[in-house]
Amino acid sequence: MWPLYAAGFTTAFGAHAVAANLGGSSADAVTSLLTLGLLLALYDGAEVLLKPVFGTIADRIGARPMLLFGLAGFAVASGIYVLVDRPGWLWVARLGQGAAASAFSPAASALVARLNPSANHGRAFGSYGFYKSIGYTAGPLLGGGLVWLGGFRLLFGVMTVLAAAVAVWALIAVPAVPPLPRTRQTVVDLARRITDPQFLRPTAALAAATAALSVGVGFLPVTGASDGLGTIATGAAVSLLAATAAVVQPRTGRALDAGKLTTRTGIAAGLGLAALGFVSAALPGVAFLLVASALIGAGTGIITPLGFAALAASTPPERLGQTMGTAELGRELGDAGGPLFVAAIATVAVLDVGYLALAVLLALALLILSPARS
Repeated sequence: MWPLYAAGFTTAFGAHAVAANLGGSSADAVTSLLTLGLLLALYDGAEVLLKPVFGTIADRIGARPMLLFGLAGFAVASGIYVLVDRPGWLWVARLGQGAAASAFSPAASALVARLNPSANHGRAFGSYGFYKSIGYTAGPLLGGGLVWLGGFRLLFGVMTVLAAAVAVWALIAVPAVPPLPRTRQTVVDLARRITDPQFLRPTAALAAATAALSVGVGFLPVTGASDGLGTIATGAAVSLLAATAAVVQPRTGRALDAGKLTTRTGIAAGLGLAALGFVSAALPGVAFLLVASALIGAGTGIITPLGFAALAASTPPERLGQTMGTAELGRELGDAGGPLFVAAIATVAVLDVGYLALAVLLALALLILSPARS
């Protein structure tokens, strides 16, 4: 399991170390809110297109080879910007990183489910989410320090070494999990599976949580900078969001396995906390920024292990890669759509109005969404 935890850390660190510093106060930061939104969405847009494809391939050839392929690709994509440190190549590197993450992220999720009994899926996905949240935590904070020391080139260099090291570790330590025999699936069968409420409900909740997380990581540093905080300080403020999620996820998973929490109650609570977080973000002052980070982190930390455990419980083992990849498609739509939604509103109004609009959407999701009870 440890290389899988490291893979989760890698994708989270790689995504958010860059995202949290794009709008900061460094020399090569992005100054346009619309450009910032597009750059944040680029990484996730690649994942939207490719995760279902790579998830299906993982079911056919095995999740381990896809994991290794994706980690190696992430190292190569990160190394591109190290070699060619120019603004235009930042777009290329982020697109390549998103494509590579599309390969190893659903493969890692499928392996978490395959290597653990169903009775422990809450704990397993909670632990996986914990180390992923450590990546979210270290990303803004450590990323801010690396950008301060050597710009984005140093940051991408660290990501190159990290992804390559995890790929070697996974090659050595992750056991081969052969693909399971599968019955023939028609397009109608696939459509029926992905429109089933048992798939749609947790996926929609994960999409809402990921939208909240992406907006928090990408735009709270902008709010912090307007309050007079520097690069490292804004990174630390956003790291509070990820640290809270890291603490909450394993506890949520254990509570689910012990029968002390249902997906219905947990997801509703998570959406409510995230909505309150963005209301707080719209209020002036550093104190409200910190409260917003904690609330958004708690909300997303509750939803994430519950959503993945529900998906694993309702999916045949031989289709785990496809299900996780397709569910990740929903997450990435939220991850890409959240920043674009807030950026578009902020462009015609102010950023605080974008926060409040997202809070309204999360509240509506809380009212409309009816997650499964188990």
